[in-house]
Amino acid sequence: MQPPEQDPYLQAYDPDAEYGRHFSVPAFAAEHGLQAGRLPYVARVLIENALRHESAIHGHRPHALALLRAYHPDAPAPDAPADVWLHPTRVLAQDVSGIPSLIDLAAMRDALQARGGDPRRINPLIPTDLIVDHSLIAEEGGHAGARQANEAREYRQNRERYTFLKWAQGAFDNLRLVPPGKGILHQINIEYLAEVATTRRTAQGAAVTCPDTLVGTDSHTTMVNALGVLGWGVGGIEAEAAMLGDALVLRAPEVIGVRLYNRPAPGVTATDLVLNLTRILREAKVVAQFVEFTGEALDGVLSLEDRATLANMAPEYGSTCAYFPVDEETLAYLARTGRDAAHIARVRRYAQAAGLWRTQERPGYSRLVEVDLAQFTRVAAGPSRPQDRMALEEVPLTFAKATAALPRHEHADLPQGAVVLAAITSCTNTSNPRLLVAAGLLARKAQALGLRPAAWTKTSFTPGSRVVTDYLRASGLQAALDAVGFHTAGYGCATCAGLSGSLSPAVEQRIADGSPRVAAVLSGNRNFPGRVHPLARANYLVSPPMVVAYALAGTVMRDLQREAVGWRADGAAVMLSDLWPSDAEIDAVVADYVRPMMFTERYRDVFEGDPAWQALPGGSGACYPWDADSLYLRRPPYLDVQPQTGTVRIEGARALLILGDSVTTDHISPANEIPPESSAGRYLLSLGVPADALHTYLARRGNHRVMMRATFAQPTLVNELLPQGPAGLTRHQPDGEIQPIYDAAMRYRDAGVPVVVVAGKDYGNGSSRDWAAKGTRLLGVRAVIAESFERIHRSNLVNMGVLPLQLPAGVTRLTLGLDGSETFDLEIPADLAPRGEARCLIRGAGAPRTLTLLCRLDNAHEMEIWRAGGILPAVLRQALEDSQHASQP
Repeated sequence: MQPPEQDPYLQAYDPDAEYGRHFSVPAFAAEHGLQAGRLPYVARVLIENALRHESAIHGHRPHALALLRAYHPDAPAPDAPADVWLHPTRVLAQDVSGIPSLIDLAAMRDALQARGGDPRRINPLIPTDLIVDHSLIAEEGGHAGARQANEAREYRQNRERYTFLKWAQGAFDNLRLVPPGKGILHQINIEYLAEVATTRRTAQGAAVTCPDTLVGTDSHTTMVNALGVLGWGVGGIEAEAAMLGDALVLRAPEVIGVRLYNRPAPGVTATDLVLNLTRILREAKVVAQFVEFTGEALDGVLSLEDRATLANMAPEYGSTCAYFPVDEETLAYLARTGRDAAHIARVRRYAQAAGLWRTQERPGYSRLVEVDLAQFTRVAAGPSRPQDRMALEEVPLTFAKATAALPRHEHADLPQGAVVLAAITSCTNTSNPRLLVAAGLLARKAQALGLRPAAWTKTSFTPGSRVVTDYLRASGLQAALDAVGFHTAGYGCATCAGLSGSLSPAVEQRIADGSPRVAAVLSGNRNFPGRVHPLARANYLVSPPMVVAYALAGTVMRDLQREAVGWRADGAAVMLSDLWPSDAEIDAVVADYVRPMMFTERYRDVFEGDPAWQALPGGSGACYPWDADSLYLRRPPYLDVQPQTGTVRIEGARALLILGDSVTTDHISPANEIPPESSAGRYLLSLGVPADALHTYLARRGNHRVMMRATFAQPTLVNELLPQGPAGLTRHQPDGEIQPIYDAAMRYRDAGVPVVVVAGKDYGNGSSRDWAAKGTRLLGVRAVIAESFERIHRSNLVNMGVLPLQLPAGVTRLTLGLDGSETFDLEIPADLAPRGEARCLIRGAGAPRTLTLLCRLDNAHEMEIWRAGGILPAVLRQALEDSQHASQP
């Protein structure tokens, strides 16, 4: 092991600074006869990470060299596929994934203490920030007291969860906590937390500057890629491993270059750009790949805020990340958001020395996608997928088609296509001042013309940062938004996370009476069926000003490009063109009212809570005092799992469910309020919980007994064993009895019968929801057999010890004619290699059929984790070993 002073790749970029050295990718590339400028920028970050960590454990750099050869267009073809071993500099978490992760750490402390170890050995080993943003329900909206009412309700409902967080804040090292009401984690990340260039000490003691890298327990962590910070979403389970010092390991993805050129037409917003881009990149098949943006539009066309909107929706177009290199616009944004001038200067010096500064030299990409921004128009996406982009004139047609099978009863007070929910929401758009200023200017013009939202439309506005309120108030635009119903309802994800609250009783009654053809319109990033609101059968993603326009129109059955948004008191039609602000108007307001001092002031106390937070008990002690009667927080049962060694045989397995294509993690583990008639609802009611206090699935993720019953219980999920429903049920075999999925799973478990899930393409897309994998595991599912998997959920399954198995090309559940009566015998060989094969024997009514399935254990690290029964048992065993070694004299 070389001392740091002798490391040939450890070089000075600022000799007078304490952290003035860095690991040089240009020097490493030159050593191998290659020019670093030909590498994709994201590859340079990964190679630096490997250089820095391999310097502590190897005399040579096998991972760094493998990545150099994999990503450099002029390098010899590698002998074998390369793996990324990313050691992030920090972890970012939100509460609904972060609380279960901290519960797991608390349970590990208990297990370590029970075995005679020191529980305080279980800690995050790298800086971890947890932001409480996923618990705000926009129950009330459209009036001045909405925020106060929603936040008071939030504290009432989440007192136990928040008390646990205050204990964790005091108990764990390296954990910072942003209390509720401050904003959305991704917006807080880019506006304050992200450093771009950070400082660390290596294991050998060298003080170095290095790229800011992170993993986050939310799929939209990719938003920070706009700043040249490499990060992406992982499940809470992977985040726990990163907290505990483990590397994030994945097969090195391709880097797809996306060349952006030309200038968008006047009136086309960043939202329009990303909705168009989502469709283009879905069609370009960038799923599980790295996307890196390049092209002329990065020079003076796209602001950093625009880049953030594009990077945020990487999960919707399927890529692992959506990276923008560091350049002058990066530094300008750091200055706009009140970052320290000395730090900005450090970022410049380091990025230029390290080869991370964007230049005119074009890197070599696996392939290049050309995107002409001048071709984009004002659009919407829907009614159920974010990639289904359409022109505004197509919205009525798609709504009619999507709801054709539903009852059709016309009522004057709830017409067909009624917009029952209009929400300006999500970090995707509220992080961009131009979008919110545009919404405010449109609202001001509408107010002047006497327009108001329709009586049946619930309006809400939930910004991702308190800075938004500051500049909207200073400009007078918040008053205009208030006048048309868009009062601030709180600071958090709210509707974007499915926490849109109730509609008015009258509207809900009309829908129940047979008028279900209603829609929601939001400025979020996802519109999967049942996610936005269970009663809205069609959901459209649009820009914030278009949310206001649709609220004023009150219907999606009108082409707002050509038909009136509304009418003045004198009967004159008001067109969208009468309301839409010019780009010059928007730019003038942004220039005058969005000031760095606003960010400096707001983030001065970001880690301090309001009086309601401060009044919560903090607790003390190394181990959490569990309440045996708690219905929110319970010690999880998945730590003591036996390893899966040798040849693994799963015999006589039954299909718990058979599912179609594009099953999302929302389908697998819903987020919305718990219906009383659901399996989880009935369970809580049986324990005396009132029907109006069932709360949300998100909030009860700390209780596995609730979440097991919630798994696969989303109302719009179609189980092909019961294609006509009802939702949440399945057919038990061999007797054919129809039961709740949880009941059938427990019955199989008690009889010693293993179960599998069979599915179609793109299984597990959507949120990085760890409970979609945890719930699957706790229901006894040993394997998921699908045509293809989305990246994060596949990884989560592996980390819970569930085997993802991919069907051969051309073979589907339909070609196999599966009806649920079959049994499955699986054999996973002892010498299984990464992406190896498993044998599957299907026995049914006809002759037995044998398939060869692809085991989606993509690297040796995943093989090890799956063999261990999951990452949490593996980490616990390692902690026990470390504790035993530490206690030995």
